[in-house]
Amino acid sequence: MSCVIRGALFAVACLVIIEHTTIGFANEPMGPEAVIRTLVRANAELDMPTISRFMAHDADITSYTIGGRKYVGWPEFEHDMQEEFASVAKLEIPITELKVWTKGTVAWFTMELDYIRFVGKGPDQRRTVLPLRESGVLEQRAGQWVLLSWHESLRNMQLGAPLAQSPGTSSPQHLVSNVQLSSTPDLSGEWDILEVEDDKRYKATLDKAGNGPYTQHGGQFVTSKFADRLWQGTWQQPGNDREGGFELLLSEDGSQAKGVWWYSRVGNQKNIPAREHGGTYLWKRLTPPPSAR
Repeated sequence: MSCVIRGALFAVACLVIIEHTTIGFANEPMGPEAVIRTLVRANAELDMPTISRFMAHDADITSYTIGGRKYVGWPEFEHDMQEEFASVAKLEIPITELKVWTKGTVAWFTMELDYIRFVGKGPDQRRTVLPLRESGVLEQRAGQWVLLSWHESLRNMQLGAPLAQSPGTSSPQHLVSNVQLSSTPDLSGEWDILEVEDDKRYKATLDKAGNGPYTQHGGQFVTSKFADRLWQGTWQQPGNDREGGFELLLSEDGSQAKGVWWYSRVGNQKNIPAREHGGTYLWKRLTPPPSAR
């Protein structure tokens, strides 16, 4: 389970999960809820050995993180997690909701949490909040519960929605204040866009607000929201009568973005479920970010 964020996602790269939980004697096997909370705490404490201990390493297990990132097996996930740990000053991951169901040797869960990452030190330190929704399956093996497969996505970022307090704070913080502090960057310039699954490549020319044409069936991008490097919007292609949406995570230096795209209409077929049909994007600037010009 994880959200690995780096220049993608995460982003990013993306990453896993946890708040403080008291664990019993070391020789007592933990239940599925305790294992989930232990994984989240281990993620927040940058504790890769504990994450490894409580996650299955089967070569064919498939899991998904934000930005459309897919993991099959353990090695690639471990690599991205280690890169994420090396890129942050600290992590805070408060769980706001967790429900667990168990039947025999199988358990499944749903969870909501805030993935809060701090980059840099002192007055230059930057704080980013990713409100996440998680689900997954655990299995009891040799008396010990381990996480098999997981899926995570971003919760809707509602302005004014309460954000869990960080330790030591005396008053609630809100996402609205976080958004106000992080202004939308200048997204203007030429972008090279790769649809990863189809190996399809084209170019977009955007204005400062992230709107503009791209060279695929007379396409047009429209940016609808940008907050904490999360870039969202819609696309239209008159040439083949299709439209849909996209969600990207912009890298910290503004040079690239990674994420997903999906259909909302294909010809006369409408009301296509969001994110059900689409693919993965990789965007790279062909011109330097405006601040670097």
